Amino acid sequence: MNSNRDIDALIQMMAKLPGLGPRSARRAVLHLIRKRELQLTPLADLLQTVAATARECLNCGNVGTTDICDICAAEKRANGMLCVVEDVADLWAMERAGVFKGRYHVLGGTLSALDQVGPEQLRIPKLVDRVESEAITEVILALNATVDGLTTAHYIADQLEGRVTLTSLAQGVPIGGELDYLDDGTISAALSARKAL
Repeated sequence: MNSNRDIDALIQMMAKLPGLGPRSARRAVLHLIRKRELQLTPLADLLQTVAATARECLNCGNVGTTDICDICAAEKRANGMLCVVEDVADLWAMERAGVFKGRYHVLGGTLSALDQVGPEQLRIPKLVDRVESEAITEVILALNATVDGLTTAHYIADQLEGRVTLTSLAQGVPIGGELDYLDDGTISAALSARKAL
């Protein structure tokens, strides 16, 4: 009988998180156990709460605790600008930079023939609907500068051609770079110097 079965299972579960391997997970679990009252119990309570209340925004795909996120609900952000990102981490990176004051659209990934991900598996049809129904005047394609990101950007540009002004992030975003790993200044400069497609 293994008396550490639950602790081992917790370590294995935490090791599956991005940025944590088995050794980091072991250190984190030991730290939490030592600080049980101050950190482990509140963390467990918050995990339960988030598991019960977290949901995807029905409009943009952001993550929050309501059906429509705070960004989509904010009237002052209905300025005709829509920033298209691959995933929620990219949206949060843009928000962290604090330079974009419009609304977002989270695709949920990129087109990939290799992984059999087509437009219908992403939120591209919803994007086209939003452009038509929300008086969008500019769509900013803030997709990662990877092969799949560029392919997705070209596909979206073809779908929206003639309906709206299309721009993309400019300087500061390297080829192969991902928004979530860029500093706030780089994101700000890239958004300010966006270019027409």
